[in-house]
Amino acid sequence: MFRSSLLLAALLCLPLAPAQAQEPPASNERETALDGLLSERESPQAFEAVINVARKNGISEQAILEAKFLFHVDRDEDEAIAALLPAFLKQNENFKLEDSAIFSIKEDWLAVVEYVHAIDDLQKGDRAGFKTHITEAFWLSPRQASAFAPHIERLRLTDSMRLVKIDFTTKLIPLSSNEPMALEALFTGKKAMLLHFWSPASRESEESLPDFIATATALQEKGVAIVSLLTDGSPENLTKARELLQPLGLKPPGAWLIESKEAPLSRELRLQTYPLFVLVSNSGSVLFNGDPSDDSFWEALQKIDPQIVRPAAPTDAR
Repeated sequence: MFRSSLLLAALLCLPLAPAQAQEPPASNERETALDGLLSERESPQAFEAVINVARKNGISEQAILEAKFLFHVDRDEDEAIAALLPAFLKQNENFKLEDSAIFSIKEDWLAVVEYVHAIDDLQKGDRAGFKTHITEAFWLSPRQASAFAPHIERLRLTDSMRLVKIDFTTKLIPLSSNEPMALEALFTGKKAMLLHFWSPASRESEESLPDFIATATALQEKGVAIVSLLTDGSPENLTKARELLQPLGLKPPGAWLIESKEAPLSRELRLQTYPLFVLVSNSGSVLFNGDPSDDSFWEALQKIDPQIVRPAAPTDAR
């Protein structure tokens, strides 16, 4: 989601093509059709409906292709983005700036073509091709760099995680006592371990706690060990953490531990934002490292146990 919001922000902040401003004003119906085309995100069926309306109102196929790209970007559908590559390559031969719905210069269009090509290479496992095309996308449109970067960061993270092995003999101090606890003691009879890195100083950590509790409770029932790690064990942070957890009752799901200052797991696992989920196999290998909302987390869990399904968010359960 992080990547898609960045790309959308970069694209939608681009000024409209000057050529469009020189044309006669479009009809209200055409403007409405174009607005719907660029904003519809509810479902593929709803999006197909606004495409039909757009075509009836004379919106170009090039603009429709651009809208399809935005639709799939916003929904984090990399496979669908990659599937657009043949259409982008074909349209590239007949690109008209005056037909564009979002681009003011051709280089921005070309950068997106390169980006789609890079995603296609990523889907195929072609790392060399990905590097070539994502680099060209940077070169063509530097202002979209913040949108392209997350894919590179994800690739580097994946590479580094292949070299990580979690040491389950590591002993950590619980929030509720001074008795060190080894991770291996929590892993007995479990299929995997979820490490949840959090901080009471992070608003995202605090706001996501209800979702985390629902997830942790469901995963414990499926044989996944749950470990929440507080990365800053300063007295002030400990007090805040305990106050934050107090409404959860005496036994919130899983073990709530304080990270070691000497050998912090967060450093080994390249923690950059809170909260962070890291799914670990019983051999210590990292199966997932990323945002709790990432669908890849649940895909990794289903490889361990196909019966594991994502629980409904507490705010959605009505």
